[in-house]
Amino acid sequence: MNILVVEDEVKVSSFIKQGLEESGYKVQVAFDGQMGLRLASANKFDIILMDVIMPGMNGFEVVKKLRNELDIHIPVIMLSALDQSDDIIEGLDSGADDYLTKPFKFGELLARLRAVSRRKEIKENTTTNVLKVADIEMNLDSKTVTRNNTEITLTAKEFTLLEFFMKNKNKVLNRVEILENVWDINFDAGTNVVDVYVNYLRKKIDKDFDIKLIQTVIGMGYSLRDI
Repeated sequence: MNILVVEDEVKVSSFIKQGLEESGYKVQVAFDGQMGLRLASANKFDIILMDVIMPGMNGFEVVKKLRNELDIHIPVIMLSALDQSDDIIEGLDSGADDYLTKPFKFGELLARLRAVSRRKEIKENTTTNVLKVADIEMNLDSKTVTRNNTEITLTAKEFTLLEFFMKNKNKVLNRVEILENVWDINFDAGTNVVDVYVNYLRKKIDKDFDIKLIQTVIGMGYSLRDI
């Protein structure tokens, strides 16, 4: 899990970063609200830990800009010494998903992270009609595909192949698995139809984009990477 910590006090941010990394998380730190806003808009994070009292732009303002102006809905946990009910209400109303008052025990922070992560996963899994991998979005109801908000036209078989890749993102899929799931199970395993259709798909979803998502794993198969 990739976490952004927005905290202007160096000692506090270092303590949080070290503890999270020791717990297996990847961590990036921003030391003010503006820097946090830039990093959150330019990178893919799973959760943001947001201090409230910071120079220039406070945490409440950062979250409001993320939600209302940039349409970024990464889960946010506010970390603040402001412990009055009005402060907590303001933090949650600004768009935060949780609010943890300082000082806190590190074990409680880890528990809050796990809880927010579970809620995020449940929310993603309940939206079964829409698949998302990186900047590709597939709507299974309308049978449409977009990448970076650009609509991509696929044939029925290309759509089914991409759907199988997206449902198995980051997994290496060999040609037999792809044949059995995208084509008839008794399809001739000696055919090169998988390679042909993967090439078709690449031309449509990768060719015009800097980041190539369909990766060839030599001697093993193909994988759609959630980069």
